[in-house]
Amino acid sequence: MIDALTEQSCIFCKIVRKESPATIVYEDRDVLAFLDIYPQNDGHTLVVPKKHYTTIYEVPDEEVARLYKVAKKIACAVKRSVNAGGISITQHNEAGAGQDIFHVHVHVIPRYEGQRLRRIEEIPEANREKLEEIAKKIRQSL
Repeated sequence: MIDALTEQSCIFCKIVRKESPATIVYEDRDVLAFLDIYPQNDGHTLVVPKKHYTTIYEVPDEEVARLYKVAKKIACAVKRSVNAGGISITQHNEAGAGQDIFHVHVHVIPRYEGQRLRRIEEIPEANREKLEEIAKKIRQSL
């Protein structure tokens, strides 16, 4: 079980509570989806459960199903809105697998033929105005 201090300091929990800025494209009772501030491509979206879990191992099966149902919906909308050649859906657990924010999250990444994914250090922070433009297109495609 997660301690209250960890949940208070978690950036994704702060986004869920609307205490930190994010460009939200989808929200329901259990799940929030927002654009990644360090996007691989325009439309790179993070889908998170509103309840804090560190890794997928902790998430009850029915909540994993709900999370991925939303990830699929987001993937379809992102693909349409940015004319992606395809979509990569990734989810990392623990530092050894590349997890850097310890709140379960699913990456929905638009991809294009022949493109390689960049390391996080290679990606500049996105412009908030541009993120809002992209988010509007995604929301319209939902």
